Amino acid sequence: MNWITNYVRPKINSMLGRRTDMPENLWIKDPETGEMVFHKDLEQNQFVIPSSGHHMKISAKERLRFFFDDGKYEMLENPKVVQDPLKFRDEKRYTDRLKEAKAKTGLEDAIINAVGTVEGLPVVVTVQDFAFMGGSLGMAAGDAIVRGFEIAVQRKRPLILFAASGGARMQEGILSLMQLPRTTIGVDRLKEAGLPYIV
Repeated sequence: MNWITNYVRPKINSMLGRRTDMPENLWIKDPETGEMVFHKDLEQNQFVIPSSGHHMKISAKERLRFFFDDGKYEMLENPKVVQDPLKFRDEKRYTDRLKEAKAKTGLEDAIINAVGTVEGLPVVVTVQDFAFMGGSLGMAAGDAIVRGFEIAVQRKRPLILFAASGGARMQEGILSLMQLPRTTIGVDRLKEAGLPYIV
């Protein structure tokens, strides 16, 4: 029985009171150097640590906010697809994994399409979010990427794709692997239309 832990610390805590108005993420630690960086400074530098140049992880929505002029953009609706065509189950059901990923990220799948301007030039942007099941490519993500290509061709705008993927989504098996040639066909359509793209 430690009298400092059991008696003194509770007395000090009760005298000083607990500060509940302090946000938890006020300071962020650089994983490379251990340096503490003020969160607002990090955000102003687009989550790149100034002293080390280390790039912190950011969500797809944050990437869009930083990328488009004045952080203004229009998100495009992605096509709806069958959620669990194989009725896959390992330690958890695939549908449960999808629900958890949706709750964690606020996204329907790993891909977001948006339109806006960059330096005044109208563009279509497709972003993968690694926080959604490792940014893995399933049927919904494949359809969303193809949709981004289609919108770029329809509107005659360049396309920029920010890839952050862990590869094919194993829970969808061969259906996931089929998305890779579909995205290649989308790139070919951009080439045929004479539109630039950056991946």
